Amino acid sequence: MTGTGDGGASGAEGPVKSDRAVVRDALGVGVAVGLSGFAFGVTSAGSGLSLLQTCALSLLVFTGASQFALVGALAAGGNPLTAAAGAFFLGVRNAFYGLRLSQLLALPRAVRPFAAQWVIDETTAVSLAQPTRRGARIGFAVTGLTLYVLWNLTTLLGAMGADAIGDTDAWGLDAAGPAVFLALLAPMLRTTTERAVAGIAVVLGLGLLPVLPAGVPVLVAALAAPLVLCMEGYRPGRSRGGAGHNVRAGRNGQRDNAEAEKEDR
Repeated sequence: MTGTGDGGASGAEGPVKSDRAVVRDALGVGVAVGLSGFAFGVTSAGSGLSLLQTCALSLLVFTGASQFALVGALAAGGNPLTAAAGAFFLGVRNAFYGLRLSQLLALPRAVRPFAAQWVIDETTAVSLAQPTRRGARIGFAVTGLTLYVLWNLTTLLGAMGADAIGDTDAWGLDAAGPAVFLALLAPMLRTTTERAVAGIAVVLGLGLLPVLPAGVPVLVAALAAPLVLCMEGYRPGRSRGGAGHNVRAGRNGQRDNAEAEKEDR
């Protein structure tokens, strides 16, 4: 399981973590999130999807936020193409996770197409939290397997029991998936830029719900990232040519020259 560069999964040395501790943490994440598949199964069946369609979404798509976005838009009467587009753009984030995990895990080429199915928020978070490549691989495998099995099992149970539960809106189960996603996302918003992107996305998504068709506000909310990045580029002291940096470098250079002249004297 070990490979070249096993000494630092996150690029910096960290405390040694036993395999048992990694498995314990991975199982905790997998079980906690996997049980929310029940809410998806109920919500999907309540939105009009059949048992087969609901289970196929979990088996093939397997990215909770995108699945909830799709069935939520359909339940609100949105166009299927618009709902699918919103779910697709939410799922694109997993491609960026894959770029980082491909370097971190360094799995054999024959295994990568199968491992790609498990590249989601939870497996990425557990893998990046490990100080070694061995730990990252164990965390990825245990989290992915646990979550995939439980998510699909609870999806099936939820879809089968949807009729017995009745109105899903009355139970508030449609909010379970987004709540889990936000709980995972919140600790990752460490910088001002990241918080600004999240805040503007929330304002756009919720503010446009009354005026745009179901599924479209999610697409518009994606514009928050480029908007904040453009604002970052035009902040005072951040000119296109890096003038703020050049001024500071010039001042440092002047101080260094003055100190050198004093030493020569």
